[in-house]
Amino acid sequence: MNWDETDQIDPVRRRARGAVSNRTGRFEGVSHVRAHDGWDIPEELPPIRTTVRMERPRSVINYIRSPDLPFDRTLNPYRGCEHGCIYCFARPTHAFLGLSAGLDFETQLVARPEAPRVLAQELRKRSYKVAPIAIGTNTDPYQPIERDQGVMRACLKVLQAFNHPVAIVTKGTLIERDLDILAPMAAQGLVRVGVSVTTLDAGLARVMEPRVPSPKRRLAMIRALTGAGVPVRVMTSPIVPMLNDHEIEALLQAGKDAGADAASWIMLRLPLEVAPLFREWLEQHFPLRAARIMARVREMHGGRDYDAEWGRRMRGSGEYARMIATRFRLVERKLGLDRAQPSLRCDLFRLSPRKGDQLSLL
Repeated sequence: MNWDETDQIDPVRRRARGAVSNRTGRFEGVSHVRAHDGWDIPEELPPIRTTVRMERPRSVINYIRSPDLPFDRTLNPYRGCEHGCIYCFARPTHAFLGLSAGLDFETQLVARPEAPRVLAQELRKRSYKVAPIAIGTNTDPYQPIERDQGVMRACLKVLQAFNHPVAIVTKGTLIERDLDILAPMAAQGLVRVGVSVTTLDAGLARVMEPRVPSPKRRLAMIRALTGAGVPVRVMTSPIVPMLNDHEIEALLQAGKDAGADAASWIMLRLPLEVAPLFREWLEQHFPLRAARIMARVREMHGGRDYDAEWGRRMRGSGEYARMIATRFRLVERKLGLDRAQPSLRCDLFRLSPRKGDQLSLL
């Protein structure tokens, strides 16, 4: 049952979690609220644990038409994300499952073990036209449950068999496990990886991204990937006013030193349920700065917590947003991270042979 815990939940119960509450999803007509039963008997509620359910998808390639994104299709091995990043703009998607964007998003996860089989079926369709698939743009494919479920690795094996280009975004060091697949694909120009390094401050990272590897470990991951020939983009996202905005230059320098050959940034986005969750988190962890941070956020979004307009939603507008963009552009150019990157190759795509297929004589 999904409990609507609108008050801040005991920190002991939600240890190493991002959200501090668990409001009912926006599409639900009924809320389940915890109430005292009137008996003077002490009752300790158990810690909130991670649970995983399975889903059998009918399709796995999601086609999108967002004009401010550099890709037109994505794939999600999982729904929800145990990393628990408080700022995650994907949190509202859990409402479509009848769950909360709060603690449910990071504790009630959905794995899609049939995704590799369905992916292969979709790639074999006569109507399919090859273009890079983006993985990790919604929830992280290398979150902790991938170690046991292996859905991402199985999807990569399918993409490798078809010589299909893929762009991966992750904070999870488990990607190093898959270098045996990624390195040969990179040698063919079939893969790029984006690694998100939000801050170099381990303490700040621990409260913003409670179950994500430390910044130091993520930089080591960039070294491991680039050392194996996999091109990496360092992603300084999101930029949060008065929390990590002063680190832009240091973040790009650290990414460059680790081997990254490109960089990108996104301003803090607070769509739908993310806004109240982020405000609660600020009041708990940074009470003296909370009002000023939100004032700066609203300044960039026309007085609102978020502006979903194409072209503005990921950058904001106004003087502060322009200043951040200018700083990023200058250091990006200085470090040589602004050079155009080669497009992922689509000309190598082939239908992977199936058991029983007649082999070509040519």
